[in-house]
Amino acid sequence: MSDQHADRSGTPAPGAVPQRPDTPCVAVCSTTFDEICRGCGRTYVEVAQWVSMSAEEKERVWVRILAQGYPRRNT
Repeated sequence: MSDQHADRSGTPAPGAVPQRPDTPCVAVCSTTFDEICRGCGRTYVEVAQWVSMSAEEKERVWVRILAQGYPRRNT
């Protein structure tokens, strides 16, 4: 991490976006029953737009899906 993202203790700086994997995808892709992927928890729209989202938009999605218990490898 660079100095702008964390202090010496490793604590993220206020407003810093945490480092995350490039995508929440866990290759368990299914939106059969609704618009939410059973593997990663993103909507089909979020999956389609992921590569064009800003870091802040992606972080909002990460926060939501982690709070909901995603990503899930074995569902």
